[in-house]
Amino acid sequence: MKLPKPVTTETDVAEFLLRTPGFFERQAPLLATVRLFSGYGSRAVCLQERQASLLRSQIKALESRVGDMLGHAQTNAAIASKLQAWTLKLLQTPSSSDVPQAIVQGLIDEFEIAQVALKVWGVSGDFSRETFADGVSAEARAFAESLAQPYCGTNSGFEAVNWLPEPALAVSVALVPLRAGAGTEPSAGAPVLGLLVLAAPDAERFYKDMGTEFLERLGELAGTALSRLQTSSGA
Repeated sequence: MKLPKPVTTETDVAEFLLRTPGFFERQAPLLATVRLFSGYGSRAVCLQERQASLLRSQIKALESRVGDMLGHAQTNAAIASKLQAWTLKLLQTPSSSDVPQAIVQGLIDEFEIAQVALKVWGVSGDFSRETFADGVSAEARAFAESLAQPYCGTNSGFEAVNWLPEPALAVSVALVPLRAGAGTEPSAGAPVLGLLVLAAPDAERFYKDMGTEFLERLGELAGTALSRLQTSSGA
């Protein structure tokens, strides 16, 4: 006859109780004598009261998590609505030469960004003398093409910051390489055709290690809209 494993540790006790759900039903007098610390001082409470207290704490924690999830959902919904409004403005821009300004002004209006600027290169001759295609050095272009993802953080004297109306007020910046979209997947491998500069007067708006997926989507949408400038058909 196989003898039961002897109970020697707290883990053994816990495992035994889990394997024997009817133990306390058969040992009701023992259950009535169990006393636990309440967790709020030295007062002893019965097991049922302690269980109820733990359940209340778990429910409160779950309510907090649900509240956080609802808050994030509302924030994401608001961002999606703004992104849609901005995208619609780009689609409704009839002249290709007006697209860069539509991108800039739309970001300022919809997302309340203090300063926005962009430059585009590789445009057709019809647009080569426009302000948005002028004043880009080889170094600035090489820097933009080296970005695998947007840069977010403090203004470290980037040349592109000088494209802003008031560079001295740019405390934190996001530098977004512009690439034409490639279907539903991020277009990180597509050629860079420009650089978008977002700036704020505070250090908290754009900071190191912040998520960049939304900025990548912005860059992809803007880059796709700006690809019209690389042909002479949409002037």
